Amino acid sequence: MQINATYTSLVATGDSFTEGMSDRLPDGSYRGWADLLAERMAALQPGFRYANLAVRGKLIGQIAAEQADAAAALRPDVVTLVGGLNDTLRPKCDMGRVRALLDEAVEKLAPACKQLVLMRSPGRQGPVLERFRPRMEELFAHIDRLAERHGALVVDLYGASVLGDQRLWDVDRLHLTAEGHRRVAEAVWQRLGYAAEDDWRAPLPAPVHPRWAQRRAADARFAREHLGPWIGRRLTGRSSGDGRNGAQFDPAEGKAFWIGPAEDGTPGPVTGWHRVEA
Repeated sequence: MQINATYTSLVATGDSFTEGMSDRLPDGSYRGWADLLAERMAALQPGFRYANLAVRGKLIGQIAAEQADAAAALRPDVVTLVGGLNDTLRPKCDMGRVRALLDEAVEKLAPACKQLVLMRSPGRQGPVLERFRPRMEELFAHIDRLAERHGALVVDLYGASVLGDQRLWDVDRLHLTAEGHRRVAEAVWQRLGYAAEDDWRAPLPAPVHPRWAQRRAADARFAREHLGPWIGRRLTGRSSGDGRNGAQFDPAEGKAFWIGPAEDGTPGPVTGWHRVEA
């Protein structure tokens, strides 16, 4: 890891966590930690380029097949790869195959960038997590081995207790809130060697516990709006990402493309992005 690092480009790959759900903007689009990180990096580096190829619902095999080559072709300074967690949450999961596919993705990406960033994903507390925890920890142990083998950085979100706080998770109980994404962006920022702006591990204020009726109403809403549809997709072999492409992937051309700050070279926060032709 560099200290006071300078990077000129970033490509993000993965699933809904990196796409940015549920950090929703007023226009209905998603932002998320990767976009936040890119904005901060771009504010320091004129000519900065960014591409987010992540798509909700993708399994590690799909990330390896559909995103890794496109990301590698851009030859970025930094690539983030977060994947495999969706696989561990499937009722039938071949962890040997998951490890092999993660190897495949890393072996494509590591030689194509200056710095590969892997991640131990955050996890909420509760019975669902407890059921899948052994698989998740097996995945994370393999990520640690891959990082050591390929010189990648690992951002350990799983080990941060604050990210298990339910207040940092959206009503679907699968995706982080805007504050959760902000903390992840800060975690990756620091791991890349940039100066810390705050303590992303800091606990939230003491909670005000909702009443029993409020908790049951929230449970009912979750089951109706999120759990039921999720189970339905699993039973029918569908995914929330079916038919979707990464934000900076052009299906007509079959390749990824860069975006850059709309006012490139102007000091200060990024106010918008535009496509940059190679």
